[in-house]
Amino acid sequence: MSIAAMIIVITIILSIVGSTNYYVARRLYQWLSIFITQTNAKIFAALYLFLTMLMILGFIRSFLPIPSVIKNILNWISSYWMGISLYLFMFILLADVVLLIGGLIKIIPKPIPQNVLFWKGLIALVLATSIVCYGAINAAFVKHVSYGIQLKNVSLGNIKVVILADLHLGSASQIEKNLGKIVQDINDLEPDIVCLIGDIFNDDYKAIRNPAAAIESFKGINSKHGVYACLGNHDGGPTLSQMMNFLEECNIILLNDEHVIVDNRFVLIGRLDHRPIGSIGELEKKRRNITDILASINTDMPIIVMDHDPLNIKQYGNEVDLILAGHTHRGQVYPGNLITRAMYIIDYGHYQKDAESPHVIVTSGASTWGPPLRIGTNNEIVTIILQ
Repeated sequence: MSIAAMIIVITIILSIVGSTNYYVARRLYQWLSIFITQTNAKIFAALYLFLTMLMILGFIRSFLPIPSVIKNILNWISSYWMGISLYLFMFILLADVVLLIGGLIKIIPKPIPQNVLFWKGLIALVLATSIVCYGAINAAFVKHVSYGIQLKNVSLGNIKVVILADLHLGSASQIEKNLGKIVQDINDLEPDIVCLIGDIFNDDYKAIRNPAAAIESFKGINSKHGVYACLGNHDGGPTLSQMMNFLEECNIILLNDEHVIVDNRFVLIGRLDHRPIGSIGELEKKRRNITDILASINTDMPIIVMDHDPLNIKQYGNEVDLILAGHTHRGQVYPGNLITRAMYIIDYGHYQKDAESPHVIVTSGASTWGPPLRIGTNNEIVTIILQ
C-alpha cells in the first residue's frame, strides 16, 4: 500500500471513529443530564475524548516507543472500549430510529418527554453492557469443528489435520490463559499434523505476558508429523525476529513461500501474507507467484496450502487440492459476520467452487483481535479428515 493510500485509509478510519464516538458521547451526556442536572459538559467531553484517544493509541501501540507495561494497558483499555462503544452506538442509534418513527406516526409526542428519553438511554446502556458481558464470557471458550474432505483422484486414508488460526498472542484475550487447555484438546484429537494458519502473534512479541510458559505449552503438542505454520498480517513489525525465534523454540516449522513433503504422502506449502502490518525484515520481498512455487515441486502428491487470508483463494487452480485459511474471525462480533460474508467468496467453513477446484477451509480462529468478545461467532479448533 502506498503512503498516499495509507493516509487516505487512516483518515477515513479516524473520521468514522471520531463521528461515531461523538454521536455516542452526545447522547450519553443528554441522558446523564436528565437525572444528574449538574453534569459538567466539559469534564464529560474530556473523559470521553480521553477514552477515545486511548482506543486509537491502542491500535498503534506496537510502533510507539513506550514501555511494554503501558502498551499492555493501552491494549486492554482500547480493546474493551472498542467493543463497548460499538454496541453503545448500535443500540443508541436503534433507539433514535424507533423514536423517530414513533414521532412520524404520532405515537410519541413532540417534544419527546423526558421520561421517554431516560428510558431510551437506560435500555440502550443495559443492552450494550449485557451483550458485551455475554461476548466476553463466550470468548473464554473454544469449540471443536470437524470436516471430512475427499481429495481429487487420491485417498490419503483418513489423515487427521488439526488447524488453528488467529491466536493473537499478546492481545487482550484470554488466549495465554487458555493455551494449555487448547494444547491438551489438540493432543486428545491425536493429530497426524498440526497447522497454524497465521496471526500467531498480535503485532508485538513483547506484549506476550509469559513467553516461556507459552513456549512450554506449544512444545507439548503431540503430532505424528509435526507442527507447521505460516505468517499472518499481524506476524510482523519490529519484533519479528523474536517471533521467529519463539516458533523455533516451540519446534514449530515456519514455511515462508516454502514447501515440505509430509510422510511421502502430501505436499504442504506455507505462504507469506500478501499485506503484512509492519516490516517483515529479510522476508520483505514480493510474495512469490504460486505458479513459481508449484514449478519447484516435482511430485504428483496432493498439495495443501496454508494461506492466512482467504481473499487469495482465487489465485489457486486445480493443481492445488486444499487451501487452509483464517484471518476473517467470521466477523468475530455481530454484525461483523455480515461484513465478512460480503467481502469474501468464503469467510467461514468449507467451500469448493466445482469438482475440479481446490477445497477451501476457513476457520474463525482460536482467539480474538481487538475486543476480546465473541458475539454470533465462536473460537474454534478445526479437525480435517483427509479421506
